[in-house]
Amino acid sequence: MKTPAELFDLTGKVVVVTGGSRGIGRAVAEGLAGAGADVVVASRKFDACVTAAAEIAAATGRRALPVACHVGRWADCDALVDTVYREFGRCDVLVNNAGMSPLYENLPAVTEELYDKTHAVNARGPFRLGSLIGTRMAAGDGGSIINVTTAGSLRPGADDLPYAMAKAGLNALTLALAGAWSPKVRANLVLPGAFDTDITNAWPAGQKESVAVMNPLRRIGVPDDMVGVCLFLASAASSYVNGAQILVDGGLFRSL
Repeated sequence: MKTPAELFDLTGKVVVVTGGSRGIGRAVAEGLAGAGADVVVASRKFDACVTAAAEIAAATGRRALPVACHVGRWADCDALVDTVYREFGRCDVLVNNAGMSPLYENLPAVTEELYDKTHAVNARGPFRLGSLIGTRMAAGDGGSIINVTTAGSLRPGADDLPYAMAKAGLNALTLALAGAWSPKVRANLVLPGAFDTDITNAWPAGQKESVAVMNPLRRIGVPDDMVGVCLFLASAASSYVNGAQILVDGGLFRSL
């Protein structure tokens, strides 16, 4: 029987984190590197990836590879996968974390461009990456796919509907991938509530504070709150967890 430390050890593993240069992705990338993994930090802005990767490598002693990738672009997803397998020869964990939730005045004001780019980043990109990497995982030693969506996909509102719709599609994708390459590839879903990230920083003044008051824990989440659950799902500690949907919301959506 493995010890708890051995169950959570990611030494020798390769992890890809999209949206990995800041916010939740940045925290998760460093957390998994701290558990022994080499990490690929992928996001749209290469300079931000370089900075994050250098900081992660310095803090953990692991290899951290920066890769520019706009996950809303099919070709960028293909290029990211090719780069990962060229540099490392494997991918053991894929964290589909990249997301965007652009603001709009009202539902009729949502443009085709806004709708399409929201869907592309939040759903289409994870579909392409999951399809390509999951297939290669299944042909190799297996692996874990972790999709980061939102608790709002379960109770969507009119103020972020294209985002919630796209993330609901990612929920469905996760359930499908949980059986696509069984028994070698697991896929699980993490649904954060309100987190202190770029998305909530764009909220109107006072909204973060009011949401925090509503939460049983009297605060909104911070990126480090996602590290433990992602480490669990990435590691052998969750070897019998597949197709799970885990709320990380402080209990706000506990009535679901």
